[in-house]
This record gives sequence, C-alpha cells and structure tokens, in this order.
Amino acid sequence: MISKLYSNHKDTVVDYFWRALQMFGKEGITFFIFIIAAKFLSPYDFGNYNYIMAMVFFLIMFGDFGISTATSKFVAEYDETDKEKLKTVLFNSSLIIAVLSLLIIVFVLLFGHLYIKQDYLYTLYLLPLIFLAPMTSLYDGIYRGLKKFKQLTLISVCVGLPFLPIIILLILKFGLLGALLAQDLFYLVLLIALGLFYTEWHFKLSKSVISKISKYSFIIGVTSLGYFFFTRVNTIILGQFGYITQIGYYEIINKIFAILLIPFGLLSQVIAPRVTRLFARGEKKELADQYKKLILFVGIVSGILALLVFFLFPPIVKIFLPAYYNPEMLKMLDLLLIILVTQSCSNIASVGFSTASGHAKLNMYFLIVFGILNVGLTILFIKLFGFWGVIYSTVIIKASSDLSFMYIYYFYVRHKE
Repeated sequence: MISKLYSNHKDTVVDYFWRALQMFGKEGITFFIFIIAAKFLSPYDFGNYNYIMAMVFFLIMFGDFGISTATSKFVAEYDETDKEKLKTVLFNSSLIIAVLSLLIIVFVLLFGHLYIKQDYLYTLYLLPLIFLAPMTSLYDGIYRGLKKFKQLTLISVCVGLPFLPIIILLILKFGLLGALLAQDLFYLVLLIALGLFYTEWHFKLSKSVISKISKYSFIIGVTSLGYFFFTRVNTIILGQFGYITQIGYYEIINKIFAILLIPFGLLSQVIAPRVTRLFARGEKKELADQYKKLILFVGIVSGILALLVFFLFPPIVKIFLPAYYNPEMLKMLDLLLIILVTQSCSNIASVGFSTASGHAKLNMYFLIVFGILNVGLTILFIKLFGFWGVIYSTVIIKASSDLSFMYIYYFYVRHKE
C-alpha cells in the first residue's frame, strides 16, 4: 500500500524533498541569525533588531510587490505553452523589481529620517536588502516554476553552510549591527549563486510579459500588503508603543511557528505548478477533490504538531534561551497555538491552490479586510490590555480569517464546476 501511494505521488514526494532541503538551507540561515542574535544580544537589543527588520521587510515588500510569486506562475504556464516567451521572463521581471527598489531606496534616503527616527542609521545598513531580497525571491520563483527543486536546493545549501561561521563572528564582534550586516551579505552571495546557474534567458524587453506579470503581481502585492497588516505590522505597533523587550518574546514564538510552517509552505509550493496545470486543463473536479483531501491531511498533521510544541517548547527555551523563559512567554505560547493549526491549512489553501489557480484576488480581498481589522483591533486592544492586546487580537483575527477563507475557496471551486 505504501509503495503504491509513493508510486502515485512520486513526483510530488521527490520535489517536496528537494524543496525542503532548499528551504532549510535558505530559511535556516535567517533562523540561525535570529537565534544567535537572541542568544548574544540583550533582550532590548534583540527586540530592537526585530523591530528594525520588520520595518525593512515592509519596504522590501514594495520592492517585490508580488513579482516573484507571479513569475513562478507564468514560468510554469510558459513552460507548457511558449518556450520563447519563457526566456524573456527573468529580464523583464528583474527590470520591474529594479525600478521599484530604486524608488523605495530614494524615498528612504530623502524622507526616512522623518518616520524611522532613532533607528534610521541602522535602516540605512539594510538598504541593499530592498533590492537583494526581491531578486533572490524572483530566482526562487523561476526555479520553482521550472520544477528545478534539486538544483535550487544544492545552490542554497552550498551557499548557506559555509556562511554560518561568518554570521557568528559578525554578531559577536559588532552586536546588533553585525546581525543586520549578516542579512545583507547572505542575500548578496545567494543572489550571485542563483544567477550563475540560470542562463536560459534573453536580454529582451517584452511589453506583453511585463504587462501580464505586472497585472497579476499587483493583485499579489496588494495581498502581501494586507498580509503584512495581518501579521508583521503587530511588531511595528509594539515598537511604536514602546514594548521593545516584549517584541523579542513575541518574535521568538512567531519565528518558531514560521519554521514549523515551512513543511506546509513547501507542500504548497510543490503542488502549485500542478494546480496551475489542472486548472489550465479545466479539471476542476479533480482540483476540488485534491483540495479537500490535502486540507484534511494538513489539519490532522498540524494538530499533532501543535501538541508536540505545547510539551516540548518550554524545556527547549529553558535550555537554549533561559533569558526568555518566564510565565509571560509560556502564556503567549498557549494562546497562539491555535493559529499554528489554522495557518498550516490556510497556507495550503491560499498559496498551493488559490494563487496557483489564478484566484489571487480572493486572497487579496481577505487579507485586505482582515489586515485592516487587525490593525484597528490591535491598536484598540493594546490600549485596553497593554502588550496582551496584541496576542488577543492576533488569535481572534487570524483564526477567523483562516477558517473562513478555506471554506469560501472550496465553495468557489465547486460552484465554478
């Protein structure tokens, strides 16, 4: 039975394996920087590090604005229908990112000191990321769209592993500044490596490619903006209200959850090209059946994972990050565990199915509405309950959004049959 199941899903299993290694090669490095920073920086500096990173990634979001995700979709589509147009995708997508990144960098240089204030200097050190991060995501999207998961993995791991000692040295020698510079250096080396091993592209301007990618990426970009308001804006709000040290506690749990969600995100990315092809061929009944099975499977697996986290997280924090082991941290974990399950399932629904099947607008509408609700509810709750208001609003908004999105997307697919 197991051999038959493997045979039926061999391509998915193999792609998932290589994508998993790749993600842990890339995301593992950023997580390593995070943990080393938590270990060697003071709780206040660590909170400030996360506050600065949240602001910079807000800017990075506008440098990409959905280009990398849209590129992955069109790469998979052109790989099936138009090989020549496929070769023009990299240059034209890069051109869009370069223009957006330049505008954002100029804006920060001219007006950043008015909004970022005391952390403006640190933000300047991270300006290269506004271009580097979207470009690495763009290459990632191209490799994924072409299903070159193995090659992507080998590049990421070979870049990531030798980089680990450099990260430690930078943080130990320069503290908070070293943690920020480590991000710049890692993304630069990774971008160079990804560029060297992808040569099947033309230096050719294509208005049709730019138009298609721009239109679809705009939808995804607005969705990403809603997602930011739905998630990371809470860190910025905490910083604005002066809860810098508490940001460290909040971000440790968020980062652990992000790592635990990687397998589900990987599954979404691996199945996405197949979902695109199913929808393109009009096989909507098969699409709906696979959706239902995967959501059920992920719900069961993530529920078991949440139980393991409940029992294992406290002793792990006590051993490795004793400065953060306290009742406040443990209470936060208990309250947030529910969204570990709902986010695991909604990740499959939104990235693996909705975006891949060309229904990114549905994601956009949900995240805009719930993102705005999150900002309003978080500010209201933080005034009423202090720091805990962020936790309460996070659980309420995320759980209700995830559950309703999963149901509505399934209803939409069945209705369109």
